[in-house]
Amino acid sequence: MVTQGVETYIRLKFAEHAGLTDEQLFSDDVTLAAVISRSPKMTNSIDLMEAFARTANALRKDYGVRVRLPALPLDTSTAAVLKVFLEEFERAQEAAA
Repeated sequence: MVTQGVETYIRLKFAEHAGLTDEQLFSDDVTLAAVISRSPKMTNSIDLMEAFARTANALRKDYGVRVRLPALPLDTSTAAVLKVFLEEFERAQEAAA
């Protein structure tokens, strides 16, 4: 089971790489397309994928767990992405044990 600390860590790292606050990213069913349009650091979906990759790299560095996200459509909510991130974290952590 993933600790609350990992969820908070993922939220903070993604917010940092997106240039938005946690509330701007994870409230009101914000979609990935909305993240791109609101972020001062993103102009397209490649920038979004780079933000996910940087978040995953930070997880690997700080928790020793390698997380890989599947391709997600732009109408996916950030809450759904967070859920996938946490599921992949748990799966990778169990595989390493």
